[in-house]
Amino acid sequence: MATKPTVAVTRIIPEAGLRLVREACEVRLWEEELPPSPEELADLLHGVDGALTLLTDTIDGDVLDREPQLKVISNFAVGYDNVDVEAATARGVAVCNTPGVLNAATGEFAFTLLMAAARRVVEAADYVRAGRWQTWGPKLLLGQDVVGATLGIVGFGRIGREVAKMARGFEMRILAYDPFEDEAAAREYNATYVPLDDLLRASDFVTLHVALTPETEQLIGAREFGLMKRTAVL
Repeated sequence: MATKPTVAVTRIIPEAGLRLVREACEVRLWEEELPPSPEELADLLHGVDGALTLLTDTIDGDVLDREPQLKVISNFAVGYDNVDVEAATARGVAVCNTPGVLNAATGEFAFTLLMAAARRVVEAADYVRAGRWQTWGPKLLLGQDVVGATLGIVGFGRIGREVAKMARGFEMRILAYDPFEDEAAAREYNATYVPLDDLLRASDFVTLHVALTPETEQLIGAREFGLMKRTAVL
């Protein structure tokens, strides 16, 4: 009977995922809540066939050189900034990630932030906890409407489209900016592509869904804030 490959799992992940790994592999699990230090990570990876890693684990050429038997690094994340992909490829180590699994969840977080800012939810909670609430008033922590407002989505990729899907339920007017315009997606989500400056001028709410690249670094600065409505929410 063939022995199962050994896989190091570098953090405590949800049991459903851990169960899948255990069905196919012998698991060496890091059982602390905090991530392993570089030295502890080296001990955990020693002699394993594969590693299920997280963004907190740096996997570089030095790590790979110490473990030449390592065959695969599977990142428990959409991103993989923690893995030196070039070094892994040069050593014949496969690198995997989990694209797409967080599209809806990330969109929900963005829309939650939008709603909380619009209706001043966190501010109101702090106000009450501080003992400042005396009585209701017609303008007290009133906030602003989301229904029928204009939403500007900067970066109309997978996550931006999830936000647009939610915005349709609030009858929002959707403007989108993306250097790669997908007209079919615009029709599907009832969005209109516009230049970034036009989006900033017209929007009541602006959400950003772009990767950090040299082109997008400091995408929104003093000039761009100056274009936005004084009441707008970023």
